[in-house]
Amino acid sequence: VIKCKAAVAWEAGKPLSIEEVEVAPPKAHEVRIKIIATAVCHTDAYTLSGADPEGCFPVILGHEGAGIVESVGEGVTKVKKGDTVIPLYIPQCGECKFCKNPKTNLCQKIRITQGKGVMPDGTSRFTCKGKQIYHFMGTSTFSEYTVVADISVAKIDAAAPLDKVCLLGCGISTGYGAAVNTAKVEPGSTCAVFGLGGVGLAVIMGCKTAGASRIIGIDINKDKYAKAKEFGATECISPQDSKKPIQEVLVEMTDGGVDYSFECIGNVGVMRAALEACHKGWGVSVIVGVAAAGQEISTRPFQLVTGRTWKGTAFGGWKSVDNVPKLVTEYMSKKIKVDEFVTHTLPFDKINEAFELMHSGK
Repeated sequence: VIKCKAAVAWEAGKPLSIEEVEVAPPKAHEVRIKIIATAVCHTDAYTLSGADPEGCFPVILGHEGAGIVESVGEGVTKVKKGDTVIPLYIPQCGECKFCKNPKTNLCQKIRITQGKGVMPDGTSRFTCKGKQIYHFMGTSTFSEYTVVADISVAKIDAAAPLDKVCLLGCGISTGYGAAVNTAKVEPGSTCAVFGLGGVGLAVIMGCKTAGASRIIGIDINKDKYAKAKEFGATECISPQDSKKPIQEVLVEMTDGGVDYSFECIGNVGVMRAALEACHKGWGVSVIVGVAAAGQEISTRPFQLVTGRTWKGTAFGGWKSVDNVPKLVTEYMSKKIKVDEFVTHTLPFDKINEAFELMHSGK
Protein backbone atom coordinates (compact mmCIF):
# COMPACT_ATOMS: atom_id res chain seq x y z
CA VAL A 1 0.00 0.00 0.00
CA ILE A 2 1.28 3.46 -0.94
CA LYS A 3 0.46 6.51 1.18
CA CYS A 4 0.36 9.72 -0.83
CA LYS A 5 -1.47 13.01 -1.33
CA ALA A 6 -4.75 13.24 -3.21
CA ALA A 7 -7.42 15.88 -3.71
CA VAL A 8 -10.56 14.32 -2.24
CA ALA A 9 -14.07 15.54 -3.04
CA TRP A 10 -15.85 14.63 0.22
CA GLU A 11 -19.22 15.98 -0.94
CA ALA A 12 -20.87 17.80 -3.84
CA GLY A 13 -20.49 21.55 -4.06
CA LYS A 14 -17.53 21.78 -1.66
CA PRO A 15 -13.89 22.57 -2.53
CA LEU A 16 -11.48 19.66 -2.92
CA SER A 17 -9.49 18.73 0.18
CA ILE A 18 -5.82 17.67 0.01
CA GLU A 19 -5.60 14.51 2.12
CA GLU A 20 -3.26 11.62 2.75
CA VAL A 21 -4.77 8.55 1.11
CA GLU A 22 -3.82 4.88 0.96
CA VAL A 23 -3.58 3.44 -2.54
CA ALA A 24 -3.81 -0.37 -2.61
CA PRO A 25 -1.62 -2.41 -4.95
CA PRO A 26 -3.01 -3.34 -8.38
CA LYS A 27 -4.99 -6.57 -8.63
CA ALA A 28 -5.10 -8.80 -11.73
CA HIS A 29 -5.30 -6.78 -14.97
CA GLU A 30 -4.74 -3.48 -13.12
CA VAL A 31 -1.94 -0.93 -13.25
CA ARG A 32 -0.75 1.46 -10.51
CA ILE A 33 0.53 4.74 -11.90
CA LYS A 34 2.56 7.57 -10.35
CA ILE A 35 0.76 10.65 -11.72
CA ILE A 36 3.26 13.35 -12.72
CA ALA A 37 0.81 15.93 -14.09
CA THR A 38 -2.94 16.41 -14.33
CA ALA A 39 -5.16 19.03 -15.91
CA VAL A 40 -8.60 20.22 -14.79
CA CYS A 41 -11.64 19.89 -17.06
CA HIS A 42 -15.22 21.13 -16.92
CA THR A 43 -16.33 17.49 -16.58
CA ASP A 44 -14.60 17.31 -13.17
CA ALA A 45 -16.40 20.51 -12.14
CA TYR A 46 -19.72 19.15 -13.45
CA THR A 47 -19.49 16.08 -11.21
CA LEU A 48 -18.23 18.12 -8.26
CA SER A 49 -21.24 20.46 -8.63
CA GLY A 50 -23.63 17.58 -7.88
CA ALA A 51 -25.36 17.78 -11.28
CA ASP A 52 -23.91 14.47 -12.52
CA PRO A 53 -26.40 11.58 -12.08
CA GLU A 54 -23.43 9.17 -11.91
CA GLY A 55 -21.54 11.28 -9.37
CA CYS A 56 -20.72 9.43 -6.14
CA PHE A 57 -18.91 10.79 -3.09
CA PRO A 58 -16.38 10.79 -1.52
CA VAL A 59 -14.35 10.58 -4.74
CA ILE A 60 -10.98 11.38 -6.27
CA LEU A 61 -11.76 13.26 -9.50
CA GLY A 62 -9.49 13.93 -12.49
CA HIS A 63 -9.27 12.36 -15.94
CA GLU A 64 -6.58 14.29 -17.85
CA GLY A 65 -3.33 12.91 -16.49
CA ALA A 66 0.04 11.46 -17.40
CA GLY A 67 2.53 9.47 -15.39
CA ILE A 68 4.85 6.50 -14.95
CA VAL A 69 3.80 2.89 -14.25
CA GLU A 70 4.77 2.09 -10.64
CA SER A 71 3.63 -1.56 -10.64
CA VAL A 72 1.35 -3.94 -12.51
CA GLY A 73 -1.01 -6.68 -11.38
CA GLU A 74 -1.12 -10.27 -12.50
CA GLY A 75 -1.78 -10.86 -16.20
CA VAL A 76 -0.78 -7.36 -17.37
CA THR A 77 1.22 -7.60 -20.60
CA LYS A 78 0.77 -4.28 -22.44
CA VAL A 79 2.71 -2.11 -19.98
CA LYS A 80 5.44 -2.66 -17.41
CA LYS A 81 7.00 -0.81 -14.47
CA GLY A 82 8.71 2.39 -15.66
CA ASP A 83 6.60 2.88 -18.81
CA THR A 84 5.33 6.39 -19.54
CA VAL A 85 1.53 6.36 -19.85
CA ILE A 86 -1.70 8.33 -20.16
CA PRO A 87 -4.76 6.92 -18.30
CA LEU A 88 -7.86 6.62 -20.49
CA TYR A 89 -11.44 7.40 -19.44
CA ILE A 90 -12.65 5.51 -22.51
CA PRO A 91 -10.76 2.22 -22.51
CA GLN A 92 -10.09 -0.07 -25.48
CA CYS A 93 -10.34 -3.77 -24.65
CA GLY A 94 -10.18 -4.90 -28.28
CA GLU A 95 -12.68 -7.69 -27.58
CA CYS A 96 -16.18 -6.21 -27.12
CA LYS A 97 -18.45 -5.63 -30.11
CA PHE A 98 -17.83 -1.88 -29.81
CA CYS A 99 -14.05 -2.29 -30.04
CA LYS A 100 -14.46 -4.64 -32.99
CA ASN A 101 -16.65 -2.12 -34.84
CA PRO A 102 -14.67 0.55 -36.74
CA LYS A 103 -17.63 2.96 -36.43
CA THR A 104 -17.19 3.63 -32.69
CA ASN A 105 -14.64 4.08 -29.92
CA LEU A 106 -17.07 3.46 -27.05
CA CYS A 107 -15.60 0.32 -25.44
CA GLN A 108 -18.18 -1.08 -23.00
CA LYS A 109 -16.07 -3.72 -21.23
CA ILE A 110 -15.91 -1.92 -17.84
CA ARG A 111 -18.55 0.76 -18.41
CA ILE A 112 -20.91 -0.33 -15.61
CA THR A 113 -18.33 -0.53 -12.82
CA GLN A 114 -16.58 2.62 -14.04
CA GLY A 115 -19.88 4.51 -13.80
CA LYS A 116 -20.30 3.28 -10.23
CA GLY A 117 -16.88 4.60 -9.19
CA VAL A 118 -15.24 1.23 -8.61
CA MET A 119 -12.67 -1.03 -10.27
CA PRO A 120 -13.91 -3.90 -12.52
CA ASP A 121 -14.07 -6.26 -9.50
CA GLY A 122 -16.52 -3.90 -7.77
CA THR A 123 -14.13 -2.51 -5.13
CA SER A 124 -12.03 0.64 -4.68
CA ARG A 125 -8.24 0.95 -4.35
CA PHE A 126 -8.46 4.20 -2.37
CA THR A 127 -9.04 4.71 1.34
CA CYS A 128 -8.78 7.86 3.43
CA LYS A 129 -9.36 8.21 7.18
CA GLY A 130 -10.70 4.65 7.21
CA LYS A 131 -13.31 5.35 4.52
CA GLN A 132 -13.53 3.92 1.01
CA ILE A 133 -13.04 6.62 -1.64
CA TYR A 134 -14.59 6.17 -5.08
CA HIS A 135 -12.75 6.23 -8.40
CA PHE A 136 -13.77 8.67 -11.17
CA MET A 137 -14.05 7.91 -14.90
CA GLY A 138 -11.75 4.95 -14.35
CA THR A 139 -8.77 7.31 -13.95
CA SER A 140 -8.79 9.47 -10.75
CA THR A 141 -5.78 11.57 -11.73
CA PHE A 142 -6.11 14.02 -8.78
CA SER A 143 -3.91 11.67 -6.75
CA GLU A 144 -0.14 11.22 -6.66
CA TYR A 145 -0.79 7.52 -7.31
CA THR A 146 -3.81 5.93 -8.95
CA VAL A 147 -4.90 2.46 -10.04
CA VAL A 148 -6.55 1.84 -13.43
CA ALA A 149 -7.66 -1.17 -15.46
CA ASP A 150 -4.98 -2.36 -17.90
CA ILE A 151 -7.34 -1.61 -20.83
CA SER A 152 -7.53 2.01 -19.61
CA VAL A 153 -3.92 2.94 -20.22
CA ALA A 154 -1.94 4.04 -23.29
CA LYS A 155 1.85 3.65 -23.40
CA ILE A 156 3.41 6.77 -24.92
CA ASP A 157 6.80 8.14 -25.98
CA ALA A 158 8.99 8.38 -22.86
CA ALA A 159 10.45 11.68 -24.12
CA ALA A 160 7.06 13.46 -24.08
CA PRO A 161 6.66 16.30 -21.52
CA LEU A 162 3.98 14.96 -19.19
CA ASP A 163 2.82 18.40 -18.02
CA LYS A 164 1.71 19.01 -21.62
CA VAL A 165 0.58 15.64 -23.04
CA CYS A 166 -1.72 15.02 -20.07
CA LEU A 167 -4.15 17.22 -22.04
CA LEU A 168 -4.35 14.51 -24.72
CA GLY A 169 -6.20 12.39 -22.13
CA CYS A 170 -9.39 14.35 -22.82
CA GLY A 171 -9.80 17.92 -24.05
CA ILE A 172 -7.45 18.31 -27.00
CA SER A 173 -8.10 14.80 -28.36
CA THR A 174 -11.85 15.32 -28.03
CA GLY A 175 -11.99 18.62 -29.91
CA TYR A 176 -9.44 17.71 -32.56
CA GLY A 177 -11.12 14.35 -33.23
CA ALA A 178 -14.59 15.94 -33.39
CA ALA A 179 -13.39 17.84 -36.47
CA VAL A 180 -11.22 15.23 -38.20
CA ASN A 181 -13.01 11.98 -37.24
CA THR A 182 -16.65 12.75 -36.42
CA ALA A 183 -17.42 15.64 -38.79
CA LYS A 184 -14.70 14.72 -41.30
CA VAL A 185 -14.27 18.40 -42.19
CA GLU A 186 -13.30 18.86 -45.84
CA PRO A 187 -10.85 21.27 -47.48
CA GLY A 188 -12.41 24.62 -48.37
CA SER A 189 -15.36 24.22 -46.01
CA THR A 190 -16.87 26.78 -43.63
CA CYS A 191 -17.05 25.89 -39.92
CA ALA A 192 -18.58 27.45 -36.81
CA VAL A 193 -17.28 26.61 -33.34
CA PHE A 194 -19.50 27.48 -30.36
CA GLY A 195 -17.47 27.88 -27.14
CA LEU A 196 -13.80 28.86 -27.23
CA GLY A 197 -12.48 26.98 -24.21
CA GLY A 198 -9.85 24.27 -24.53
CA VAL A 199 -12.12 21.89 -26.44
CA GLY A 200 -13.32 24.62 -28.82
CA LEU A 201 -9.72 25.63 -29.57
CA ALA A 202 -8.89 22.00 -30.33
CA VAL A 203 -11.87 21.85 -32.72
CA ILE A 204 -10.54 24.97 -34.47
CA MET A 205 -7.13 23.29 -34.75
CA GLY A 206 -8.79 20.21 -36.27
CA CYS A 207 -10.79 22.29 -38.76
CA LYS A 208 -7.64 24.13 -39.80
CA THR A 209 -5.67 20.87 -40.16
CA ALA A 210 -8.50 19.49 -42.33
CA GLY A 211 -8.20 22.52 -44.63
CA ALA A 212 -11.33 24.54 -43.74
CA SER A 213 -11.17 27.95 -45.42
CA ARG A 214 -13.40 29.81 -42.96
CA ILE A 215 -13.60 29.08 -39.23
CA ILE A 216 -15.94 31.25 -37.17
CA GLY A 217 -15.44 31.22 -33.39
CA ILE A 218 -18.46 32.07 -31.21
CA ASP A 219 -18.20 33.06 -27.54
CA ILE A 220 -19.63 35.74 -25.25
CA ASN A 221 -16.15 36.16 -23.68
CA LYS A 222 -14.21 38.36 -26.13
CA ASP A 223 -10.99 37.81 -24.18
CA LYS A 224 -10.87 34.41 -25.89
CA TYR A 225 -10.81 35.75 -29.46
CA ALA A 226 -7.07 36.37 -29.76
CA LYS A 227 -6.27 32.81 -28.71
CA ALA A 228 -8.91 31.41 -31.07
CA LYS A 229 -7.31 33.27 -33.99
CA GLU A 230 -3.89 31.95 -32.99
CA PHE A 231 -5.34 28.44 -33.40
CA GLY A 232 -6.86 29.17 -36.80
CA ALA A 233 -10.18 30.99 -36.37
CA THR A 234 -10.66 33.41 -39.26
CA GLU A 235 -13.14 35.57 -37.32
CA CYS A 236 -14.93 35.61 -33.95
CA ILE A 237 -18.39 36.85 -33.00
CA SER A 238 -20.48 37.21 -29.86
CA PRO A 239 -24.19 36.25 -29.74
CA GLN A 240 -24.71 39.31 -27.53
CA ASP A 241 -23.73 41.71 -30.34
CA SER A 242 -26.91 41.14 -32.36
CA LYS A 243 -30.61 41.28 -31.61
CA LYS A 244 -31.11 38.33 -33.98
CA PRO A 245 -30.57 34.74 -32.86
CA ILE A 246 -26.97 33.66 -33.53
CA GLN A 247 -28.05 31.03 -36.07
CA GLU A 248 -29.67 33.73 -38.21
CA VAL A 249 -26.53 35.85 -38.00
CA LEU A 250 -24.41 32.91 -39.16
CA VAL A 251 -26.77 31.96 -42.00
CA GLU A 252 -26.55 35.57 -43.29
CA MET A 253 -22.76 35.70 -42.90
CA THR A 254 -22.21 32.47 -44.81
CA ASP A 255 -24.73 32.61 -47.67
CA GLY A 256 -27.09 30.01 -46.24
CA GLY A 257 -25.23 28.47 -43.33
CA VAL A 258 -22.00 26.69 -42.41
CA ASP A 259 -20.90 23.29 -43.67
CA TYR A 260 -19.93 22.12 -40.18
CA SER A 261 -20.76 23.40 -36.70
CA PHE A 262 -19.57 22.26 -33.28
CA GLU A 263 -21.15 22.81 -29.86
CA CYS A 264 -18.37 22.79 -27.23
CA ILE A 265 -20.29 24.09 -24.19
CA GLY A 266 -22.94 21.61 -23.09
CA ASN A 267 -25.87 24.05 -23.45
CA VAL A 268 -28.97 22.59 -25.14
CA GLY A 269 -30.08 26.00 -26.47
CA VAL A 270 -26.70 26.46 -28.13
CA MET A 271 -26.92 22.92 -29.54
CA ARG A 272 -30.10 23.92 -31.35
CA ALA A 273 -28.50 27.12 -32.63
CA ALA A 274 -25.49 25.15 -33.88
CA LEU A 275 -27.70 22.79 -35.88
CA GLU A 276 -29.84 25.60 -37.29
CA ALA A 277 -26.70 27.52 -38.34
CA CYS A 278 -25.89 24.65 -40.74
CA HIS A 279 -26.47 24.84 -44.49
CA LYS A 280 -29.56 23.23 -45.97
CA GLY A 281 -28.84 20.01 -47.85
CA TRP A 282 -25.50 19.05 -46.36
CA GLY A 283 -24.72 20.86 -43.07
CA VAL A 284 -23.41 18.70 -40.23
CA SER A 285 -23.54 19.72 -36.57
CA VAL A 286 -21.53 17.87 -33.93
CA ILE A 287 -22.38 17.95 -30.21
CA VAL A 288 -19.16 17.85 -28.20
CA GLY A 289 -20.27 19.48 -24.93
CA VAL A 290 -21.93 17.46 -22.16
CA ALA A 291 -25.30 18.87 -21.07
CA ALA A 292 -26.62 18.56 -17.52
CA ALA A 293 -28.61 15.48 -16.51
CA GLY A 294 -32.20 15.26 -17.74
CA GLN A 295 -31.90 18.00 -20.35
CA GLU A 296 -33.28 17.45 -23.85
CA ILE A 297 -32.49 18.91 -27.26
CA SER A 298 -35.13 20.22 -29.64
CA THR A 299 -35.47 21.61 -33.13
CA ARG A 300 -38.09 21.47 -35.86
CA PRO A 301 -37.90 18.11 -37.68
CA PHE A 302 -37.92 20.13 -40.92
CA GLN A 303 -34.32 21.12 -40.13
CA LEU A 304 -33.32 17.47 -40.54
CA VAL A 305 -35.77 16.67 -43.34
CA THR A 306 -34.09 19.41 -45.39
CA GLY A 307 -30.72 17.74 -45.19
CA ARG A 308 -28.94 18.69 -42.00
CA THR A 309 -27.26 16.01 -39.88
CA TRP A 310 -26.97 16.03 -36.07
CA LYS A 311 -24.12 14.01 -34.59
CA GLY A 312 -22.38 13.55 -31.26
CA THR A 313 -18.85 12.60 -30.33
CA ALA A 314 -17.05 11.18 -27.29
CA PHE A 315 -13.28 11.50 -26.97
CA GLY A 316 -13.26 12.70 -30.59
CA GLY A 317 -13.99 9.23 -31.91
CA TRP A 318 -10.43 8.02 -31.20
CA LYS A 319 -9.96 4.36 -30.29
CA SER A 320 -7.94 5.26 -27.23
CA VAL A 321 -5.18 2.67 -26.77
CA ASP A 322 -4.34 2.78 -30.49
CA ASN A 323 -4.56 6.53 -31.06
CA VAL A 324 -3.40 8.40 -27.95
CA PRO A 325 0.23 7.31 -28.54
CA LYS A 326 -0.11 8.49 -32.18
CA LEU A 327 -1.44 11.88 -31.03
CA VAL A 328 1.56 12.20 -28.70
CA THR A 329 3.83 11.44 -31.67
CA GLU A 330 2.01 14.06 -33.79
CA TYR A 331 2.60 16.59 -31.03
CA MET A 332 6.26 15.62 -30.71
CA SER A 333 6.68 16.14 -34.47
CA LYS A 334 4.88 19.53 -34.20
CA LYS A 335 1.86 18.45 -36.29
CA ILE A 336 -0.57 19.45 -33.53
CA LYS A 337 -0.38 22.16 -30.87
CA VAL A 338 -0.44 21.22 -27.17
CA ASP A 339 1.81 23.70 -25.31
CA GLU A 340 -0.41 26.59 -26.42
CA PHE A 341 -3.37 25.17 -24.49
CA VAL A 342 -1.58 25.53 -21.14
CA THR A 343 -2.29 28.87 -19.50
CA HIS A 344 -1.25 28.24 -15.88
CA THR A 345 0.86 25.67 -14.05
CA LEU A 346 0.15 25.33 -10.32
CA PRO A 347 1.41 23.09 -7.51
CA PHE A 348 -0.96 20.26 -6.61
CA ASP A 349 -2.13 21.83 -3.34
CA LYS A 350 -3.49 24.83 -5.29
CA ILE A 351 -5.92 22.66 -7.27
CA ASN A 352 -8.97 24.64 -6.10
CA GLU A 353 -7.37 27.78 -7.56
CA ALA A 354 -7.11 25.93 -10.89
CA PHE A 355 -10.88 25.37 -10.85
CA GLU A 356 -11.44 29.06 -10.06
CA LEU A 357 -9.27 30.05 -13.05
CA MET A 358 -11.26 27.69 -15.28
CA HIS A 359 -14.63 29.00 -14.10
CA SER A 360 -13.52 32.60 -14.64
CA GLY A 361 -12.57 31.80 -18.25
CA LYS A 362 -8.87 32.42 -17.64
